[in-house]
Amino acid sequence: MSKIKCIIIEDEPLAVKVLTDYILQVPFLELVGTFKDAILATDYLRENIIDLIFLDIHLPKLKGMAFLKTLTQPPAVIVTTAYHQYAIEGFNLNVTDYLLKPFEFERFLIAVNKVKSAQCEKNISNNSQEQKDFIFLNVQKKKVKILFSEIVYIESQREYIKIVTTKKEYISKISTHDIESLLPSNLFKRIHRSFIVSLTKIDSYTADAVEVNGKSVPIGRGYKSIIENLL
Repeated sequence: MSKIKCIIIEDEPLAVKVLTDYILQVPFLELVGTFKDAILATDYLRENIIDLIFLDIHLPKLKGMAFLKTLTQPPAVIVTTAYHQYAIEGFNLNVTDYLLKPFEFERFLIAVNKVKSAQCEKNISNNSQEQKDFIFLNVQKKKVKILFSEIVYIESQREYIKIVTTKKEYISKISTHDIESLLPSNLFKRIHRSFIVSLTKIDSYTADAVEVNGKSVPIGRGYKSIIENLL
């Protein structure tokens, strides 16, 4: 299984050091960035794929919970704070775990194992989807069967997605993250925060875009390696 890419959003140097040391002890974790405030992290997340955020609550400029509410498709989140009163709000925002400072490595390991388990379940779901050649999606109050072989690309439109097929287009109320988990990973890849493309429909590509059935789809800066490794 690929490593879980994570970032730390924390303004206390000592807390950053503790988290960094803990992360380095876990083989399936990969630390790719640390940020002193949520604004800097937001800029990074626009262009990079992240699986997990270690998030402090009391941050300068933008508080942790307020930052979470700005994310339309958040990765897994583990809150790290000295304040227990935010726990309920955190879980209402679907955080994976809530670590009260100071926490020991054993408690940290329990939290990250939850993330690993969720990722394994997603992979199992993907494998089961690869045995089928279609999905059913809610479109205008009915379930519509869409063949994988007919999908050209999928575009995020806030809380909706647009599915462009060789026959027609569909609008469905589902997140890009959720539709990605329903698609066979050997046939579809996300190449931008807002776009998932069918690999079999790619006619050509450059460093900045792929062409699928005559449509130019941009490649996000944090996704360029995906195309380079596949094509």
